[in-house]
Amino acid sequence: MDTLLIIIITFIAAFFAALAQYFFKGALPKFSFNLKEMLGLFRNRGIITGIIVYLVGLGFYLYALKSGELSFVYPVFSIIFVFVALIGMFKFKEKLGLKRILGLALIIIGIVVIALT
Repeated sequence: MDTLLIIIITFIAAFFAALAQYFFKGALPKFSFNLKEMLGLFRNRGIITGIIVYLVGLGFYLYALKSGELSFVYPVFSIIFVFVALIGMFKFKEKLGLKRILGLALIIIGIVVIALT
């Protein structure tokens, strides 16, 4: 399979996995760590949606793994950190300081280096 297509499929997988984190985070604002509430999570619409979205992403990821090398696909999947940071910034008003921005830039540079191999 073409390298660019594997990258695109991996990015799609990472996007869905990041989107699932958005649903998980949004469903947990009043969550406390006890057995009753933990079991109740499986009835929470946001958690269920997150699990479904995550499974869709897993499908794309498994297809990318089938089509490409693990040592290529897994590092490219690290784009999830960039997607999660952007979701956090835009949807949850989280601040991205200079150190986080530099870290995300290093991830992107790493993905480019991996993609060029």
